[in-house]
Amino acid sequence: MIEKAAAIRAQAAALRARFEAQGAVLVEPSILQSAETLLDLYGEEIRSRAYVTADPERGEMMLRPDFTVPVVEMHMAGGAEPARYTYAGKVFRRQEAHPERASEYVQVGYELFDRADPAAADAEVFSLVADAVAPLGLRAVTGDIGVLIAAVSGLETTKARRAALLRHLWRPGRFRALLNRYSGKTPPPPTRVALLAAADPFADAPPQSGKRSRAEIEARIAALRADAAAPPLAREQVALIDAVLSVRETLPYALERLRDIAVDLPALTQALDAFEARLEALGARGQDVDKIDFEGSYGRTSMEYYDGFVFGFVADPIANLPPVATGGRYDALTQRLGQGGHIRAVGAVIRPDLMIALSGKQP
Repeated sequence: MIEKAAAIRAQAAALRARFEAQGAVLVEPSILQSAETLLDLYGEEIRSRAYVTADPERGEMMLRPDFTVPVVEMHMAGGAEPARYTYAGKVFRRQEAHPERASEYVQVGYELFDRADPAAADAEVFSLVADAVAPLGLRAVTGDIGVLIAAVSGLETTKARRAALLRHLWRPGRFRALLNRYSGKTPPPPTRVALLAAADPFADAPPQSGKRSRAEIEARIAALRADAAAPPLAREQVALIDAVLSVRETLPYALERLRDIAVDLPALTQALDAFEARLEALGARGQDVDKIDFEGSYGRTSMEYYDGFVFGFVADPIANLPPVATGGRYDALTQRLGQGGHIRAVGAVIRPDLMIALSGKQP
């Protein structure tokens, strides 16, 4: 165990040095992070995958589930532009769905804040990670949450329905359930039908309890009635979303397929222009884009802060390992944590323990 830990530290130090050589500044965010910030970003669901504790002075805290949030907070408080950061340390995540996976492990990361050329920044981060893990023969897979956001934003339906779909974009099961309900494929639950049909929904209700006020409940019922009155989402619109999600090609062919879909869903055009610029930037970095896979649904079960290019480097499925490296763009996160400021940003993390395991050098 001691030898294994030492090997992981050595691998992490080598990766960190690689990133520092690219101009990244070393940062060391605290292991304890504000639960309030994380709950505000991810909602109560973060509790199911984070370790929660309490501090007598600082209140509810969480063991660091990732580095990106504290690095963004630090940068937005007064970092220079452009800026590159690197870090190495443990993160802590509950693994109830995958008990065979480690709940604490070391990550080494690289974060780039630069508003000038997002395509070039995406290519820089991807290429640095690709070079670092190249000896392992991993498969690179990419996606684009920005394309999915554009697709949903372009649907011909109510603003409230689009907002609900966007909110659940990172929860595929809930997202599909909403699509089925909005298109009429799944009927509303009988309890909801009865509630909306009642002249006075409060007439036979038990005495009010809980934290919601009567006004909040009435607003919710009004929203449900407005949704029930909205026309169903056309099946053709659902088919377009399904077409985007089902794209599985190498990068150039994926772009071509998505351009075809954009003929019927013009809202995709701007996101696809960014896709094309990134493709060119990757090529300029020496990446063989004809061998890089694209999956339309990739990245939907990762941390919800990704809102553009996403990628991962994965081992053979037989190895049954999580991705060795992951990354992506998170422009919106800088705005949410920036107290009025905003800058475009992209980053990635690598797991040195998995690199060692796959290299056959594990003690």
